[in-house]
Amino acid sequence: MRSVTVVRTSTANLASVLTGLERLGCRVRTTADPREVADADRVVLPGVGAFAAAQRAIAAHGLADSLRERIDRGRPTLGICLGMQLMARGSEEAPGVPGLGVLDGVVESYEPGEEGWRVPQMGWNLVEPQDGCRIVPRGHAYFANSYRLATAPEGWLPVWCEYAGRFVAAVERGPVVGCQFHPELSGEYGRALLVRWLEA
Repeated sequence: MRSVTVVRTSTANLASVLTGLERLGCRVRTTADPREVADADRVVLPGVGAFAAAQRAIAAHGLADSLRERIDRGRPTLGICLGMQLMARGSEEAPGVPGLGVLDGVVESYEPGEEGWRVPQMGWNLVEPQDGCRIVPRGHAYFANSYRLATAPEGWLPVWCEYAGRFVAAVERGPVVGCQFHPELSGEYGRALLVRWLEA
């Protein structure tokens, strides 16, 4: 049985993430302990809500260094939705609030250029991985986001999506993955992605 540790940021809807992993037969625990995050076999950094509030929770628990270290070492880590955004240098949602900085980019707000684009993006959209991606497959994933990375960070393989312009739907570098969408809410597509990540 695979063991997965889910980081408690006090801003995440943990229920859907925990349920999705448990359905795959994982032994799941939640923690806000930096040592447990550093030592865990696999870590999920989820998130729903505000960038600043989540980053304050990470700082309050002293989790930033543990998360950066495991990502830098290439240990299996999955950032979901706001969890991926927290991996960036910062976000336009919270000017002056630093992110973890493992993705060299700033999360930007959508700037719809045509009528009909709604923000936040809520629903299913096609994601297309760049050649070389091994964990995030091509398919339709479920999104719920008002902010996104517009450019691919150096050193990461990007997965692209189109909504009010092209943006980064996911990134991967070995077993470290960030998904702007919610794999745990993406049906069979999301299940296949989680299995690939668990087996990486």
